Amino acid sequence: MEVIQQLIGRLHPIVVHLPIGFIITALLLQWIDRKENKQEEVIAQVFLWGFIAATIACISGYLLYIGEGYSFDTVKIHLWVGIATALFSGLMYLRVKENSKVEFLQRIPKIILSFSLLFLISMTGHLGGSITHGSDYLLEPLPTSIKIALGFKVNSYEMPKLEEASWEESNFYNQVIQPILNNKCLSCHSPNKSKGDLQLNDAEGILKGGENGDVIIPKDAKNSPLYARLILPQDHEDHMPPKEKTQLSKEEIEVIKAWIETGSSLDKNIGELELKKHLFTSFFRKENTSEYPDVKVEAIPEDTIKAIRKHGFHIEPISESNNLIRVSCINMPSFSDDDIKLLNSVKQQIVYLDLGSTEVTDAIFEHIATFPHLTTLNLSHTNITGKNIEKLAPLEHLRTLNLTHSKFNGEHLSNITSFKHLKNLFLFNSLVKQPESKNEDLPNGLNIDYGNYHLPKIATDTIVF
Repeated sequence: MEVIQQLIGRLHPIVVHLPIGFIITALLLQWIDRKENKQEEVIAQVFLWGFIAATIACISGYLLYIGEGYSFDTVKIHLWVGIATALFSGLMYLRVKENSKVEFLQRIPKIILSFSLLFLISMTGHLGGSITHGSDYLLEPLPTSIKIALGFKVNSYEMPKLEEASWEESNFYNQVIQPILNNKCLSCHSPNKSKGDLQLNDAEGILKGGENGDVIIPKDAKNSPLYARLILPQDHEDHMPPKEKTQLSKEEIEVIKAWIETGSSLDKNIGELELKKHLFTSFFRKENTSEYPDVKVEAIPEDTIKAIRKHGFHIEPISESNNLIRVSCINMPSFSDDDIKLLNSVKQQIVYLDLGSTEVTDAIFEHIATFPHLTTLNLSHTNITGKNIEKLAPLEHLRTLNLTHSKFNGEHLSNITSFKHLKNLFLFNSLVKQPESKNEDLPNGLNIDYGNYHLPKIATDTIVF
């Protein structure tokens, strides 16, 4: 009997599509027939089928709730709205049916019942999808910034981050294992949704196990379901997480195996367990290797970006993880010094500025000096001579300056070489003469590239085909 109950319950995700199809079809037919009212008997029959199918779906859904270990708080709204959907389908049948003897229904406008039923079927479907796939199923692919902009709450958990200098002192469970479970397992095994009656949000739930018993057997990873299910083929019905969910990395699976094999300790540090460093290198905190500054700035309002783009600027973000931007005047050959004021509202966010092939002059330096996070500046193919270029010296993030094909004069070169943070200076085809020997005395590892490279001929260059 229990097997039949479980089987009927698991048919719910299939059965539930029948009432949706019948009800939507009936509502569409009702809309098409709203003026002539010639198909009421057919429409009533479709509503009746919808009522029967919805009732069956309610029964199978209830059996699924009992058999799969969902908490009542998780399914209660979906359950009651589903029952209401079935009842309203029956009411629509009685309201539309010819010669109906239910008088009080005849006094209710059909349009009110129709919109109520449409709302109920939509709400039921939405809640059911949220329970099955998680409340963020549709939103999961969207970037975090868009989710926040749409007003949705974003639940984020820190992935394991260990300091390389002190990794052995880190608590294995608290700082490695639980963060992995938080990110990869809680969509199905949390207090809100405990599939298989299993919760993995804390040590208590892990040690308690699920409806099938323990999920960890200390010092026996091979026979511990928590690990054994991770290494099954993704198309295996028992593989966890389900293949449509984000999978654990090879490194994450290995540390879970190591945790179980060393006794599933909740309080021991990694060093106490004498584990090898290579297991944890992927979790070491990475230093910021980006050429752009690691700073937090406000997001730019969408209407501001649109307004700036209307002037011809090309704007693009450098990353989804911050609000910094690149700005180019590639489509604005007539851009002049005064036009830089159009960027005042976003100068905090600009890290890359391309003013190449425009009509800017040396007067532009005074304005650019107010862009605090500027990292790359392109002034190639301009009439820049370098006068007052020392105004850029306070820009602590400026790393790259391109003055190729400009009128930059060598007399101002010493002002640039005094920039404390500049790393790359490009001067090909400027008015600066390339020295005969490379200057090794440039400060802070500054690299001046004069271009004009010539590749030596090789034997294959003389081959005639």
